[in-house]
Amino acid sequence: MVLETGGARYDELVRNYTSNRMKAILPWIVAVLAIGGAFFLFKSNQSKSTELAKLQSTAQEMETLRTEIAELKSQQVPPAEIVQLRKDKEDLLRLRNEVTRLRNESQQLAKQAQSAQTALAGAQAETQRAQQQAQAAVQAQAQTLASAQNQQQVQLLNACINNLRMLDGAKQQWALEKQKTAEAVPTAEEIALYLKDQVIPVCPATGKYTLNAVGAAPTCTIAGHALPQQ
Repeated sequence: MVLETGGARYDELVRNYTSNRMKAILPWIVAVLAIGGAFFLFKSNQSKSTELAKLQSTAQEMETLRTEIAELKSQQVPPAEIVQLRKDKEDLLRLRNEVTRLRNESQQLAKQAQSAQTALAGAQAETQRAQQQAQAAVQAQAQTLASAQNQQQVQLLNACINNLRMLDGAKQQWALEKQKTAEAVPTAEEIALYLKDQVIPVCPATGKYTLNAVGAAPTCTIAGHALPQQ
């Protein structure tokens, strides 16, 4: 009986403690739940406000689109103008193609002109080389001709001097045989007898001979055709 009474008392004390404890904690639990509920309501209201703002923005955009569609409908382009615009577009495309073709042709012409200039420069250089070669050939030919002419002049001079020697020799032989003085002047017929084939020689350069006196050397009318001084 004592144990039962003690156990009942203990249970009552536990119940009282628990009850008092719950009474002390209950206000705090209620406060926490209230705060949580308020926070939940705040977040919910904030989310709804955001969604509402998005819906309002979407509604404004829709209204703007309706307005633009209405303006576009009111500003529809007439069919004739559409046809003209298409034609203008085709003309523009055609002009662009023409410009492209002309640009390509211009580039081709520029390349051909450059090639022609290169060929012309090469031809000019070749012509210049040919002219130089021709001038060198003419100069060489002129030198050869001048040398030949000089050689011919020398040959004519030597031939004329030989003729003058023969005339002087014949004249001296005539004066010796005929016992003529140094002042005596023979005729061509008189000294011809002392020449080969009895013929008076002539100057190969078409000069004219003068026999002169026995004491003087015969002369030729060609300058430079003369016997050397003794």
